[in-house]
Amino acid sequence: MTHLSVEMLAADAAEPITSAGHAQLGIAVLAGIAVIVLLITKFKLHAFLSLIIGSLALGAIAGAPLDKAIAGFSTGLGATVAGTGVLIALGAVLGKLLADSGGADQIVDTILAKASRGAMPWAMVLIAGIVGLPLFFEVGIVLLIPVVLLVAKRGNFSLMRIGIPALTGLSVMHGLIPPHPGPLVALDAVGANLGITLALGVVVAIPTAIVAGPVFSRYAARWVDIQPPQKLVPERASDDLEKRPGFTVTVATVLLPVVMMLAKALVDIVIEDPENTTQRVFDVVGSPLVALLTAVIVAMFTLGRAAGFSKGRIATTVEKSLGPIAGVLLIVGAGGGFKQTLVDAGVGQMILEISKHWNISTLLLAWLIAVAIRLATGSATVATISAAGLVAPLAADMSTPHGALLVLAIGSGSLFFSHVNDAGFWMVKEYFGMSVGRTLKTWSVMETLISVVGIVCVLLLSLVV
Repeated sequence: MTHLSVEMLAADAAEPITSAGHAQLGIAVLAGIAVIVLLITKFKLHAFLSLIIGSLALGAIAGAPLDKAIAGFSTGLGATVAGTGVLIALGAVLGKLLADSGGADQIVDTILAKASRGAMPWAMVLIAGIVGLPLFFEVGIVLLIPVVLLVAKRGNFSLMRIGIPALTGLSVMHGLIPPHPGPLVALDAVGANLGITLALGVVVAIPTAIVAGPVFSRYAARWVDIQPPQKLVPERASDDLEKRPGFTVTVATVLLPVVMMLAKALVDIVIEDPENTTQRVFDVVGSPLVALLTAVIVAMFTLGRAAGFSKGRIATTVEKSLGPIAGVLLIVGAGGGFKQTLVDAGVGQMILEISKHWNISTLLLAWLIAVAIRLATGSATVATISAAGLVAPLAADMSTPHGALLVLAIGSGSLFFSHVNDAGFWMVKEYFGMSVGRTLKTWSVMETLISVVGIVCVLLLSLVV
């Protein structure tokens, strides 16, 4: 699920560090993943260490020089922590301010009061979909986690009943709807129409989100009936608060980074000139780092000061927010390192070469290619870009609606079965306090449902548009 910078995408396109054939690479991938899963599940080794060992095993079996495999892992880890890690840290600060000031209580109490028990999963998928429209997946998670955990705890829900719909709303937006990076890159590659893609994307996204969110969460809650991890659940604000921030100002603070990023996306679409001063300003203002940093600073006043916090108490709140996420940061970073080892070994290129010989419909071909690259590399964005590049020539003779459906087919495929090579997998595992097995039974199945329902909707639409 990881989003990539321009520099990382360029690195992904570099020459592989090994000359291994397809069979050897395939064995290396399976062995690397097996090592990680066995170390974590059977030997109870920490996921951070298991990912490092699994990456080295993959590189060695693929015949890569170990110094280059280590360098690639370090590059992937560093890039993931530099990007996603900073966002997680800022999100944790914002979440702690939200919790300690009583703002999270205000949101949760209002949601519980307004929505019936049966409607709660539907409310969560709707909220996540709206919040996730312009957001990176990782930003959406860190913004919604405090609310998800509190709603589950206060409402006495299974965490899966509330968490799966929220994750579904974010993931569907990430894979199918512009202005997310993946769909935008695919749009450009195949020359699809933005407006038509957005409209058809919404048509595909709604039934997909319903099936993989509120409907699937019923079964996920039975398979994995867990409560929110105590160490990550925001505590109810202390009773010594002078007052709680209002519901409106709290929601406005949480949505501030959403609005800033959405504004950037809209300006990029309208102006389409990287040298334009206005667009350059919004590119800075709407970047995830600046948007979340701005929200944190604003929250110190709208939440912290509004609750009567002194400067010292705000500083203490910020400091306490960072400790619990140290392990999450390392695991997510190591997941990015494992992904980069796969890419450097040439696994993505192997999938592209094999898929050239598949003789099926263009829409299904695009989905299958994206699925294969997603499974191999763990990156939805790499899967989207690679698949779009491969099938782009086939889009030349397509109608405008079918060009848009091609983008949606690629986006659906890019979400298939997130597992141990995806940094998003480790974020969900750690935030929800699950084992690898439980994460596979819930999060990974949910992602697969999104992918399969998405392509089914795309193929059905292709018959009528």
